[in-house]
Amino acid sequence: MATAYDFDATAADGSTVPLSEYAGKQLLIVNVASKCGLTPQYEGLEALYREFKDSGLEVLGFPCNQFLGQEPGTDAEIQDFCQVTYDVTFPVFGKVDVNGPRSAPLYAHLRAEAPGDWGPQHGEFYEKLKDVTPATEPGDIVWNFTKFLVGRDGHVLKRYEPTITPDRIREDLGPSQP
Repeated sequence: MATAYDFDATAADGSTVPLSEYAGKQLLIVNVASKCGLTPQYEGLEALYREFKDSGLEVLGFPCNQFLGQEPGTDAEIQDFCQVTYDVTFPVFGKVDVNGPRSAPLYAHLRAEAPGDWGPQHGEFYEKLKDVTPATEPGDIVWNFTKFLVGRDGHVLKRYEPTITPDRIREDLGPSQP
């Protein structure tokens, strides 16, 4: 069975990054956007990365423009925004689709491993989005800042819907010291 480490990603500079480079590490994979109401989650993602990177956590950001065009910039503009606005030091890759026929193969895999629990339990945010971005396939990502926690074996441990902020993920990461 495939793991997240079996896929490649495209870096912001266009180069190919085999995710096998991260084998044995815990990954937090997030579809990100710079013009979204949830964009301040970059701050929390960076805080998690700085706290847990020495114990093997990698945060991997994947910009996506599929949700009301909230990531319209070029890959270079996105890199600049992340560094200048949020002092992001974790990798932010090239822009991808996370749903549909052009979905990045990594995201097709993540959605299949962890279909999610998007529904009324997510309250007001769910009510606002249910008619804006209806999921067309089971497991589709419904909005920016959906997060997948991947274990050291490369399999998805947990999916966090957009309303789950990075600080609420901390307890699932374990101690920050190696």
